[in-house]
Amino acid sequence: MILIKNCELYSPYFEGKKDVLTGGNKILVIADRLNLSPELEAVELNAEGMMMIPGLIDGHVHIAGAGGEGGPSSRTPELPLQRFIEAGVTTAVGCLGTDGITRNPESVLMKVKALRQQGISAWMYTGSYQVPTPTILGDVSRDLALIDEIIGVGEIALSDHRSSYPATTELVKLVAQARVGAMLGGKSGVINIHMGDFKNPFKPLYEAATEGRFSLKQFFPTHCNRNAWIFEDAKAYGKQSYIDLTASAYPYFPDDEIKPSYAIAHLLKAGVPLEHITLTSDGGGTLPSFDSEGKLLKIEIGYPASILTEIADAVRIEGLKTEEAVSVATVNIANVLKLSSKGRIAAGMDADLVLLDKDFNVRHVIAMGEIIL
Repeated sequence: MILIKNCELYSPYFEGKKDVLTGGNKILVIADRLNLSPELEAVELNAEGMMMIPGLIDGHVHIAGAGGEGGPSSRTPELPLQRFIEAGVTTAVGCLGTDGITRNPESVLMKVKALRQQGISAWMYTGSYQVPTPTILGDVSRDLALIDEIIGVGEIALSDHRSSYPATTELVKLVAQARVGAMLGGKSGVINIHMGDFKNPFKPLYEAATEGRFSLKQFFPTHCNRNAWIFEDAKAYGKQSYIDLTASAYPYFPDDEIKPSYAIAHLLKAGVPLEHITLTSDGGGTLPSFDSEGKLLKIEIGYPASILTEIADAVRIEGLKTEEAVSVATVNIANVLKLSSKGRIAAGMDADLVLLDKDFNVRHVIAMGEIIL
C-alpha cells in the first residue's frame, strides 16, 4: 500500500487537500485525513505543497519508432520507458505512421507488451497511413476482436501528400470493420486520423459519416492545430465530435503550428465542449517539413514531455483552470478510447498518479500502484 498525504487533489476536478491510499494496483480510499493502523505496512509520501493529477494518457505516440521520410537514416528508434515516466505519462497508445511498409503492427504490439512488463499501461492502434491498412490477423475486425492490446485503427492519413487517398467508400468500409471488431472485443474502435495540410481537411470525414450513416465520433482526427486553416475548421468540427491537438510540433514550427495551450483556450472560447478536446504528443514520430513540391526541408522528433509543458502553459499563459487543462490528457482521452479504469482519481480506479510541484515539475509517479519515479 501507498499512502499519499496532504496533496492538492485534481481528480482531474479540484477536490481540495486530500489523503489518498492505494493498494495493489487500485486506488482504495480518498479522504480529508487518513491514519493507518501501525500493523498495516504502507509506504508514506508527504505531498505537502504538491498537486496530484491522474497519470497522463498519451493517446498518439510512436512507441516503436517511426519516420523514414528523409530516407533510412531518418528512422526514429523505440521510445524508452524513461521518456514516459519523466513526462508523467502512465498510459501510452502506440501507432504506426507513414511507414507501413518496412514497419509493421507486430513490432508495435511487442513494444506495448514490453511497456506493460516495465510497469506502465499500454495499448495500440492497428494499421498505418495506408488504406488498405496493414494488420496482424488479416483485417481490422479480427485484430480488434481477438487481440487485447488493440483498441482502434490508425493512424490513417487524409488530406496529406503521404496519404494513399482513400475513397469515401473505402473509409466507410474501414469504419464498418472497426465497428464490428470493436463490438465483439468490447473496444472503442475509433479510427485515428492523421490530418494533413490540404485545405478543407475534414471534408472526407463529413462525407464518410453521411454515406455510412454513422457518427463523426467514430473518427478521432489528430494534428488539428498543424496550421491556421485546419484550426479554424476544427472550431466547427469540434462542436460535433472529438479533435486531438499535437503537443510536440509547436516548438519546431512556431510559424505554422498553433500553440496547443492557445488552441485549447480558443477552442473553448469558440464553443467547443471541453470533453471533445484531447492533447497527445506524437512522441517518437518524425516532424517533417516539406516545400510546395513535396521536398523534405527538415525533420524533428517529438517527445511525450510536451504534453505537460502545454498543460502548464494553458494554466499559466492562457488562464485555464488546472482541472480544465489536465482533463484534455486524462479523463477526455480515457472516454474517447473507452479506457474505463484510467483518467480519473477515484476509489476503484487504477492507481496511476502523478505529483507535481507548483511549477508543474514531475516529482513522483505511481503507475498501477508502484512508485516508478
